[in-house]
Amino acid sequence: MNLKQLEAFVSIADEGSFSRAAKSLFLTQPTVSAHISSLEQELNVRLFVRNTKEVHLSEDGKVLYGYAKQMISLEKQIEMAFDKTRKEGSHCIRIAASSVPAQYLVPQILERFSRKYPQEQFKLMETDSAKVVEQVVNYNVDIGFTGTVFEKKYCEYIPFYEDELVVITPNSEKFRKLKEAENNQPGESNESKMWIQNEAVILREEGSGTRKEAERLLKSMGINIDKLNIVASMENSETIKRSVSRGIGISVLSRLAAEEELREGKILGFSLGGGNKGSRNINIVYNKNFQMSALTEKFLRIVKGE
Repeated sequence: MNLKQLEAFVSIADEGSFSRAAKSLFLTQPTVSAHISSLEQELNVRLFVRNTKEVHLSEDGKVLYGYAKQMISLEKQIEMAFDKTRKEGSHCIRIAASSVPAQYLVPQILERFSRKYPQEQFKLMETDSAKVVEQVVNYNVDIGFTGTVFEKKYCEYIPFYEDELVVITPNSEKFRKLKEAENNQPGESNESKMWIQNEAVILREEGSGTRKEAERLLKSMGINIDKLNIVASMENSETIKRSVSRGIGISVLSRLAAEEELREGKILGFSLGGGNKGSRNINIVYNKNFQMSALTEKFLRIVKGE
């Protein structure tokens, strides 16, 4: 038994998938599978119950999981205490980001970072907000970017960008009339958005910060989430925008993600919360249980514009 095997085991348990675990660990799927096979043979137990879609811990796996998490945490603490290269700031910074910050905010931050510290390297992993936080909790990354807050032990969140969520619709006559009414009454009440409940709705996937914040904002407007006609859940914002433009349904997306299509008139955008913008914070998240490296501190200052 070795720590690499345990890291693969914990990652699969957290991700619920061999392929996602391989991606988060920057390994190939056969390598991850080999780690688990060796571990199961050594312990003479079955650690996972597998089917075609999901992977779950077996009863023996649940017992091992508690011990493995402690061992990996201790390993990370030892690395932080004795890794001189980290203290000197010459290591590869590991970043996890949810889709909106990964696609629309992080590239500009990395540009500024690379310009100031051209000798440094970084790895960027894009996933949903829930998985970003898990990566931070398990210290698989140095820093994360999320579109919402998931309360997890040891996580510290720093808001750094205010993002607006908008309802996007097809650019059809029906919605152009609604848009005209909104423009004529900028201070309209939440009741004027009740038409959302009568439309087919496309949402981001479970675990997405955009979805969590969209549900929060819609609920604050008096819209019953359980009664929404949700016709699809999609991971990719581009797929959602194309689906909306073709009339499959309406959705709630970040204005950052929808800006180009709104400008070109491919879709229409409606503010949330009447005349008030439906905003959410994009956050930096890190594990306060581990000492931040000198390079991560430099990166954080770049993000904060210091």
